Amino acid sequence: MGKHIVILGGGTAGTMTANRLCRTYDEREYRVTVVDQDDDHLYQPGLLFVPFGLAEPRHLVRPRPRQLDPAVDYKSVRIERVDLDGRTVHLAGGIRLGYDVLVVATGATLLPEETEGLTGPGWGENVLTFYDLRGATALHDAMERFDGGRIVIDVADLPVKCPVAPLEFAFLADWYFQRRGIRDRVELTYATPLDAAFTKPVAAQALGGLLKQKGVDLVTEFALGEVDGAGGRLVSYDGREVPFDLAVVVPLHGGAAYVGRSAGLGDELGFVPVDPHSLQHPDHPEVFAIGDAAGLSASKAGSVAHFEGEVLVHNIGRFLAGQPLDASFDGHTSCFVETGFHKALLIDFNYDTEPLPGHYPGPVGLPLLKESHAGHLGKLAFEWLYWHSLLPGRDMPGIGSAMPERGKNHRPV
Repeated sequence: MGKHIVILGGGTAGTMTANRLCRTYDEREYRVTVVDQDDDHLYQPGLLFVPFGLAEPRHLVRPRPRQLDPAVDYKSVRIERVDLDGRTVHLAGGIRLGYDVLVVATGATLLPEETEGLTGPGWGENVLTFYDLRGATALHDAMERFDGGRIVIDVADLPVKCPVAPLEFAFLADWYFQRRGIRDRVELTYATPLDAAFTKPVAAQALGGLLKQKGVDLVTEFALGEVDGAGGRLVSYDGREVPFDLAVVVPLHGGAAYVGRSAGLGDELGFVPVDPHSLQHPDHPEVFAIGDAAGLSASKAGSVAHFEGEVLVHNIGRFLAGQPLDASFDGHTSCFVETGFHKALLIDFNYDTEPLPGHYPGPVGLPLLKESHAGHLGKLAFEWLYWHSLLPGRDMPGIGSAMPERGKNHRPV
C-alpha cells in the first residue's frame, strides 16, 4: 500500500500540501489522507472585504473535498488527539489512523473567550471581529448602521492570522466613510500591542505614515486586558482606556484544541514547534507542521503556507526515502496591503530581510512599499490564483519559495 502520510487540516496549508504531494509522488509509493472536522473551505483573505460590502460571504466558501486531488482519502471527522509514540491519530467515533508521516495543518483558532469581557455584553453588536464569517457578516450590518462616533480597531495580542489585515481594515474604513460622505463624523483609532504600526521597522514607518495620512489615531503598546461592551471601553493591562462606539477586535489566537490534548505535540499556545527551515518537529522527526499551525516567527499568512509547501513536500520525500532533509524555508512572506481608493501596497520579506522598497518579483515587477493601482489589481487577482493555482499545488512561474533579492533596494531608507 505504500507509506501513509496523514495531513490534519484541509484548509489552505493542508490542501496545498496534499495536492502537491499527489503531483510530486507516485500514489503507489505514498497514500495521502486529509482529515478535517467540516466540509467548508473558506477563502479567508476575503473576510476583510465583507464588512465593506466588497465581497459576498457565500462566494467565499466552497466544498472542501472538491479542492482535493481525487487520489486523496478525505475524512470529515473531529480529531481527538495524536499519540506521538504510537504514531496514531485518534478520531471521533473510535477511528484510528496510523501514519508514517504526520503533517499538522489545522491552522490557528480564535479564542475570544480568553479576553475578559470580550464575549460579554455587546459581543456581536458593538464589539465585533471580521476574522470569521459570522463576525464579518455581522460587522457589515453594523458598519451600514454606523452614522458617526468612535471606531477602534484593536489587536488583542500576537500572533494573529494575516498581521496586516487589521491595518487594512483601518485603511478601508477611512475610504468607506469617505464614500458615504460622513468621514468627518467618524473617529478612527488603531490599537496594537506592538510599539509601532507593524513589526518590521521600514514597513512600520510606511504603514504608520499611511495611518497618519488617513487621520487614524495610533495607540501603541496596548495589550488588551478587558473589554467593557456596555460602557464602550477597551482597557489595557496597564490600565489605559480607549473609548469606543464600535470595537473591531482581533481576538487572541491559539492552535487547534486537539494539539493541547496530544502530549508532546504543541507549545503552550497550541502551535506546533518545528525547525524554522525544515519544518520538522524537533523531537519527532516524522512530524511536520505548515501554515498557521506552525510555531514559527514567520507571519501566519497564506503566502507563507504556499512558500512552505514547496519545501515541506520535498523534505517529506527525503525523509521517507531515509535521506537527510535538504530543502530550506527562509521565512518568505509576501502580502498585499489594501489601502483603499483602489490602491494597495505590497511588502515582501523573510526571516532575515525586512520589507524593502523596490519591485517584486524582480526589477520590472510590482512596486514594493508604495501604494499603487497595480498592487490593488494584484490583490484582486490573488483570489483566482488561490483557487486555481495555489490550492491545486501548482508552482507559480517566476515565484519560488525563496525570497528574491533582485529588484530590492538594500540601501538604508
